[in-house]
Amino acid sequence: MDGTDALNITVVGDLANIDRAVWDGLANPAGAPYDPFLSWDFLQALEESGCASAARGWQPAHLVARDASGAAVGAMLLYAKDHSYGEYVFDHGWADALQRAGERYYPKLQCAVPFTPVPGRRIFARDPAVELALAQGAVGLAQRAGASSVHATFATAEAAARLKTLGYMTRVGLQYHWFNRGYASFEDFLADLSSQKRKTIRRERARACEGLTIRRLRGAEIAEDDWDFFFRCYMDTGSRKWGSPYLNRAFFALLGERMADQCVLFVAAADGTPIASALNLVGGEALYGRYWGRVADVPFLHFELCYYQAIELAIELGLPRVEAGAQGEHKLARGYVPAPTYSAHWIAHPGLRTAVQRYLDAETPAVTDEAELLMEHTPFKKGE
Repeated sequence: MDGTDALNITVVGDLANIDRAVWDGLANPAGAPYDPFLSWDFLQALEESGCASAARGWQPAHLVARDASGAAVGAMLLYAKDHSYGEYVFDHGWADALQRAGERYYPKLQCAVPFTPVPGRRIFARDPAVELALAQGAVGLAQRAGASSVHATFATAEAAARLKTLGYMTRVGLQYHWFNRGYASFEDFLADLSSQKRKTIRRERARACEGLTIRRLRGAEIAEDDWDFFFRCYMDTGSRKWGSPYLNRAFFALLGERMADQCVLFVAAADGTPIASALNLVGGEALYGRYWGRVADVPFLHFELCYYQAIELAIELGLPRVEAGAQGEHKLARGYVPAPTYSAHWIAHPGLRTAVQRYLDAETPAVTDEAELLMEHTPFKKGE
């Protein structure tokens, strides 16, 4: 007996129905690195603003585990979905295959931070047995609800490994992260690079900043006008990349009200008029670059606001790394290196499960090989 037989696991359809302190005590426990995306404030802002809602195809269905005394001892982020948008771990091919076989792929259950490709904890429990009970509870919910699958995306490697025991299949992906090697300044970082790459970055920064002023705003320094301009930039970028941006102004208003101290805006201006903006969130062990946009084209300004300014801030704050979002091999030349990501997938249909496992058996070594090849092309001095 491991004690999980006494657990009571319930579905909570709205984070507002979970006590803020209870959720945060599970998601960001004392002693663990603070993850802003797991906080009640961030997740509830997504739901309250309507971004993560049934109307948008993100029906909250979070699981909470309570022990015999009624105390919450675990929780699992969970959404019922009728599409695969806003996830960044792409399973459209799996959905198409099942639908061609005459079966339904949607609804499915998604254990994820909506619209946020940031690796981190997904099931919150001090006891691994409780974690597994919640993951099994998600499978049971999928079976009862007629959902095709359960997906825990951008999970930790350790969690993905544990979920294998329940039949979840592990998928490996790649992002590009910058790692702080104990640098005291941006110049220290540049000194780690080859001479050619060092000169290239200095030239890019000079070109990007020519005739511009760049402000760094945090917390109460971010005024409503700054949020308004940032949202204008976000909408422009989102409309071009996704067609329909995922987040609305109400979400950013709530973010500014509840999590201002974790928010950092870099704003570039020409003659006092803002032309570009980038939003970052500060965590316990990382600076997270999230969104950027511009209303005027300036060469290399994207690299300056999204990568170089973030590196400078991370060094100042003593943070171990910068995570600048999904994809983007162009980050490689700017000191960001390949970092693996992990997700775990439980699929009900035996035929699709077998086909996906075959696919993953081929995909995983290819991703590993790609990471090794990319590491040979980092800008750092060789032989160190």
